[in-house]
Amino acid sequence: MRKGTMCRYEPALLDLIDARTSLKPGDVVRVCHPYGCPKPGTMGHAHVETLDGEFVGLVQCASLIPVRRERVKHGCVDDS
Repeated sequence: MRKGTMCRYEPALLDLIDARTSLKPGDVVRVCHPYGCPKPGTMGHAHVETLDGEFVGLVQCASLIPVRRERVKHGCVDDS
């Protein structure tokens, strides 16, 4: 994962069992790198924010499925 990557949230097992965010499956988020925190992908986790820039929290990288920006812009986030 890289900072700025837009992803669809599909919770992996640990995020299902011990959810620390208010994200719902299918939510589109952006990977961020808050000051003083480890880089995205460190130990399989990444911090995420909404597309408006509101910080959400820490999730597993396995829960994040990258989506293309064009699909989000046109309202079609099903990247399958």
